[in-house]
Amino acid sequence: MTDVRTDGQRKRVFIRTYGCQMNVYDSDRMADVLRPLGYAMADTPEQADLVVLNTCHIRERASEKVYSELGRLRDAKSERRAEGRDLTIAVAGCVAQAEGEEIVRRQPAVDIVVGPQAYHRLPELLAEAERKAALRRAGKRLPGAGVLDTDFPAESKFDHLPAPQGVRAGSAFLSIQEGCDKFCTFCVVPYTRGAEYSRPASAVLSEARQLVAAGAIEITLLGQNVNAYHGEAADGSTWSLARLIRAVAEIDGVARIRYTTSHPRDMDDDLIAAHGAVPQLMPYLHLPVQSGSDRILEAMNRRHGRDLFVRLVDRLRAARPDLALSSDFIVGFPGESDADFDDTMRLVDEVGFASAFSFKYSRRPGTPGSAMPDQVPEAVKAARLAALQALLGQQARDFNISKVGATVPVLFAETGRKPGQIVGKTPWLQSVYAEGNERLIGHIVEARLIEGHANSLAGEIVTRAYEAAA
Repeated sequence: MTDVRTDGQRKRVFIRTYGCQMNVYDSDRMADVLRPLGYAMADTPEQADLVVLNTCHIRERASEKVYSELGRLRDAKSERRAEGRDLTIAVAGCVAQAEGEEIVRRQPAVDIVVGPQAYHRLPELLAEAERKAALRRAGKRLPGAGVLDTDFPAESKFDHLPAPQGVRAGSAFLSIQEGCDKFCTFCVVPYTRGAEYSRPASAVLSEARQLVAAGAIEITLLGQNVNAYHGEAADGSTWSLARLIRAVAEIDGVARIRYTTSHPRDMDDDLIAAHGAVPQLMPYLHLPVQSGSDRILEAMNRRHGRDLFVRLVDRLRAARPDLALSSDFIVGFPGESDADFDDTMRLVDEVGFASAFSFKYSRRPGTPGSAMPDQVPEAVKAARLAALQALLGQQARDFNISKVGATVPVLFAETGRKPGQIVGKTPWLQSVYAEGNERLIGHIVEARLIEGHANSLAGEIVTRAYEAAA
């Protein structure tokens, strides 16, 4: 496989990322794998020689978006061939893992299908896809369409991936744990990401130091079940997530630490204590509950009840009184009655959330929930979701407004929609927009919050750092 195009320009790759922050991390690592092959990043698919769709399989709508995008890419590929050029199409991520053979059957224009555990093999897969393409151009008839790799290898992909190459505006994701052993009846993660695996503590700390050296001041520790982390340390002991957080906090230059996504069953005493004891650990926690009904939680195989969740919240807020809480909710799970949904609404009222993600239940093939009786009608799901989102939206708005008048540290990350505007995040992960110099992007700056909205706050920069950069 050649490293550059015949016209002397570098090859270009466009990666479209769907779904969670784990996929964002994986997309960055795929770019790192492709860089030594001569691939620079393209801003649009039209500029690219290789397009990678890094997919999410959590909801049916997400899967269908992928197939719609593949239809557009198929047409673009045909146009390229008519011009004597080519376009390589790859599908990665959880849809690739779950529906690899179906993707190849349904969309023959796809050249590569690669699951989340095989990204380090992209150079080999590209070489094989190029070999097949050359044979077809020579008139050879080959069985099958694309190159497929959705195996779960015995070794971890982290043993083969290169060191991270870049940091976005002072903030970086760091994957420490993959897979899930909980087997919630609505979830495909155990089938697409495999069993729980925790990276060794030394490997995580090494990558954290590399990220700091590259400019990161905020590190978000990632995992499908991140607080189930149990990584082996150099001395043979096993570190918990709390122990790892404390070690990351000791790295010079780390100003902020976050982690996601957690499970109530794995929120242990040490982790709760870390929220009050580690200054770098931000006062924001995403703790999915999914439902406020014990009956539905049992049907979901969540292995926790409403009372356990509420007690955890009370203990977390005792450890860190300014903690902002986020969560996930599913409405319309099979068998959910009006009374079950009312339990969820009461839980939201009781706990109070700064933000939340809420969805209608989506049947995912191969999960126990998809075969359960008493599927809830779509209209009922839609009405319940609207009611829940109205309540959650009001709580988010109230939380934002409660911060108006405060001066808080904001990590600015990008330019805003208006000229001269920059946008960043507070410690509670609220979006703040303010007038400011672009040179402040990637820095933590004091800003006074002057106006609160449903999804953001307006601020004005008050630190002397702004005066120095202006």
